[in-house]
Amino acid sequence: MTTVASGSQLIIALAIGLLFLIFLIMKTKVHAFLALIIGAVTIGLIAGLDTAKIADAISAGFGGTLGSIGIIIGFGVMMGEIFQMSGAAKRMAHTFLKLFGKGREEVALGITGFLVSIPIFCDSGFVILSPIMKALSRQTRKSVVSLGVALAAGLVITHSLVPPTPGPLGVAGAFGVDVGQFILLGICISIPMAIVCVLYARRLGKRIYQIPTEDGEGWERPDIPVNEPAGYKAVLDPKDLETAPGAFLSFLPLVAPIVLILANTISKAAGKTSGPLFQTLIFLGTPIIAVAIGLLIAIYTLALKMPRKEALDKMEMGIRSAGIIILVTGGGGALGRVLQTSGIGNFIAEQMSRLPIPVIVLPFLIATLIRFAQGSGTVAMVTSAGITAPIVAAAGGNMMLGAFAACIGSLFFSYFNDSFFWVTNRLMGISDTKEQVRCWSFTTTIAWATGFIVLLILNIFM
Repeated sequence: MTTVASGSQLIIALAIGLLFLIFLIMKTKVHAFLALIIGAVTIGLIAGLDTAKIADAISAGFGGTLGSIGIIIGFGVMMGEIFQMSGAAKRMAHTFLKLFGKGREEVALGITGFLVSIPIFCDSGFVILSPIMKALSRQTRKSVVSLGVALAAGLVITHSLVPPTPGPLGVAGAFGVDVGQFILLGICISIPMAIVCVLYARRLGKRIYQIPTEDGEGWERPDIPVNEPAGYKAVLDPKDLETAPGAFLSFLPLVAPIVLILANTISKAAGKTSGPLFQTLIFLGTPIIAVAIGLLIAIYTLALKMPRKEALDKMEMGIRSAGIIILVTGGGGALGRVLQTSGIGNFIAEQMSRLPIPVIVLPFLIATLIRFAQGSGTVAMVTSAGITAPIVAAAGGNMMLGAFAACIGSLFFSYFNDSFFWVTNRLMGISDTKEQVRCWSFTTTIAWATGFIVLLILNIFM
């Protein structure tokens, strides 16, 4: 991509645009969605893009982002309403407590996210699993922040480091490393990163204590419990489950799409894309189709005994609550596309490649800067890999660690131009900007820093 302005102009555009965006969100009454669009226009104009290109980039970014996850968010929140009114969410909460034991809810969700996101996009995984997060918070009286951050951290870490998700897979290909070894080492590197993030989630939940209301439609912030949250023991009361469906039916709408998406991923990774069986698996495992199937399963198993009007009203309520999440997520995508079109990310990468720094650090730093400039972790790691793989190879560096350096760098400080920033915060009910940054931007930065430390340690021995 060619830049449309000088390097200094691009950096000034990025700085002014982001400062203006932060000002709009934090200090004015402008809604986050409108602020994102205004910020995108500001950056585009200062960077020298003509108005037509700015408009096209905003439309493409908004539509491209929502084209991949917008429908999934809508289906997911509808499914969540069914889980809530049928008692399935309560059953799932009880099941998790029995499996992992009292007081280990964050660990339970962290492990769940860690495993689920290996074959599934983290955005889709968080939407699918968020009803469990809310149910556990409501039943145990633990902050939804500690549970949600642990879940999201587990999701984003393996999504960023472990194939067959597209980003790590593309990085492995660019560096020419063995994918099987990359998967195994990626899991090993991900474990300490996830542990540190879960510990942070527990600490954060004690400072931002928020739980769902009893009806599940809003949020409340009672006094932070000093010791064990009030009402915790009631979660194991068998009376709570008298009207709830069984564990199999409760989990089936969640497990079915995960299995279908996994089958899709394995088929493509194995090169099995021809023939009726594999074509059917690939189609059914497309995230939109898979989540739609999960929603249909929920309707015809969990909502079957409910009055038709009540079920429809509840699902429509879920769609209304999804509207703002979808708009803000699309706004973040629009901002990211303007940053890409302006050439800011590529300019920063080109400048970094010329600096006299250790070769193994180069992919990490370039991915970090691209991530900060345009928001997409996948774009950051793949772009960094494309630029630095030949440099690492020419310098005789470890190609495997160079690949992971690009992946780890892509985790840096998720903020307004990252769709997952909005998905996680909105589904946790966090609307204050400072709290949003503490909940998610700091979490990804902690994962980023931990991963870099692990990378440096491995570099000593490898």
